[in-house]
Amino acid sequence: MDVQRTELPGIGTSHVVTTAHGRRIGIVSHRSGRRDLVIYDKEDPDTSIASVELSADEANAIAEYLGTARIVEQLAEMQRQVAGLVTEQLVIAPGSPYDGRTLGDTRARTRTGASIVAVVRGNEVIASPWPDFGLLAHDLVVVVGTAAGTEGIATLLTDG
Repeated sequence: MDVQRTELPGIGTSHVVTTAHGRRIGIVSHRSGRRDLVIYDKEDPDTSIASVELSADEANAIAEYLGTARIVEQLAEMQRQVAGLVTEQLVIAPGSPYDGRTLGDTRARTRTGASIVAVVRGNEVIASPWPDFGLLAHDLVVVVGTAAGTEGIATLLTDG
C-alpha cells in the first residue's frame, strides 16, 4: 500500500492511501496538533465527504495499528527474499517462564541463533527491544532466524 504525503501550506500535512476499490482515505495533521481522519469523494478526489477529528490517543492508536501490520508485512517480504530466513510470530503464553522477566533473561540469540526483533503489546510495536525490556503474557514476539532457531525460541518461551 502506498501512502501519498502532501504538504498543505498553512495547514500541515496530509497522508492519503487509495484502497483497492479506488476510495481515498487520509489523515490530515494540522500544525496545531489536531488530526482529522478524512474520506474523499470518489468522483472528486480533492473533496472530502466526511471528516472525523481524532484525539491524540486515537490518532496514535490508528498509526500504531497500521504500523504493526506494515512491520509484519515487511518482515514477511524479507523472508521471501532471503533464502533460509524465517519469520515467526510467537505469543508469550500465561505461565511462560518468561512472563514478567526481561528479554535478556531468555538469552534467545545465544541459545538458538535466532533474534527477537520486535514485540507487539496491544496496539504498540516495540521494534528492536533492549535486553532489559520486560516481557508479559499475551505479548506477540516477532522472531527472525533459521527454521531451527525460531523453533528453538518457541520452545524456549514455552518450556524455559
